[in-house]
Amino acid sequence: MPTSSPTALDPNQLVIRPLAGPGELDLFLRLTYSLDHELADDLATGRRVPEWMWVALDGDRLLGRIAWWTNAAGGAPQALDFFDLSPELSPEDRAAVGTRLLETATAAVVPAGTRRPEFGRFMPADWREVPETRALLESVFGALVATGARPLVERLRLEWRPGTPVPEPKGRLEFRPVRDREDLVALMTPVMEGTLDAHGQADLASGLSAREAAEQHYDEEFAHYASPREWWRVAQLPETGEPVGFVVPARNNYHHTIAYIGVLPAHRGHGYIDDVLAEGTRVLAAVDVPRIRAATDLGNVPMAAAFARAGYDTFEHAVNYVWDAPGVAGS
Repeated sequence: MPTSSPTALDPNQLVIRPLAGPGELDLFLRLTYSLDHELADDLATGRRVPEWMWVALDGDRLLGRIAWWTNAAGGAPQALDFFDLSPELSPEDRAAVGTRLLETATAAVVPAGTRRPEFGRFMPADWREVPETRALLESVFGALVATGARPLVERLRLEWRPGTPVPEPKGRLEFRPVRDREDLVALMTPVMEGTLDAHGQADLASGLSAREAAEQHYDEEFAHYASPREWWRVAQLPETGEPVGFVVPARNNYHHTIAYIGVLPAHRGHGYIDDVLAEGTRVLAAVDVPRIRAATDLGNVPMAAAFARAGYDTFEHAVNYVWDAPGVAGS
């Protein structure tokens, strides 16, 4: 990997601007990332707009790019999920370009006085062991930190593939469909208390009650799924009908997924998570999905072990950075 730019970087020649329109997508694609194949459809459906897709140019050289995403057309930017810097740049130049690109684009895209959307990045599972990959990612992370962000969590990205055996029901639990919003939120609330999930912990640390955090999660994510609500399952004890846990198999904009899973605190320690995860997997496997995606925090060892027992393989990692308050660099 080069240690300096093949052509000296002249800061005065650096141009930072949004794409002029979808016709400039090829320019944006001169750098690469695993989500590149989704960009055209995102633009067509309004999940992205050219005004949220920015580039840093030195003449005809693309030195960096950044883009935000939203769940549905017309919404505010919800996530910063593209941020790439040219491997041709030295670490010093990547730091300078990255910080300037991030601050310039953010000032134009994110309304003043509002909290910046969370940054998320998918990465190879061995990213720390590959020097070139680690250097590029650490340049991106360094630019985020320079503008006031902090790392929130690293996560495992998991995948179940057709042909992987699905455990048969053990008979310890019965499953019924989720009745309505209140049915699921009422079960999510106690699961949120004492959660090992970093995003859930951050919601509670922000001042939300467990109930409010559960409602927000439902309204911002689950309510937007177009897949059948009949897939969602509540696990209960056969003898009494007492709820034990729940699982939300769904399809988001891109993949079939185990969107959420939980066992109520009073019923932990009995291995029920395996039964509940197996049920969610069976629901999706029964409709011949090409794959099932899931994710869990790197530090959530019990949940990672449950996914492994159910035949889910780790194929990537992901990292999330957050800005705790609105404002300028250093906030």
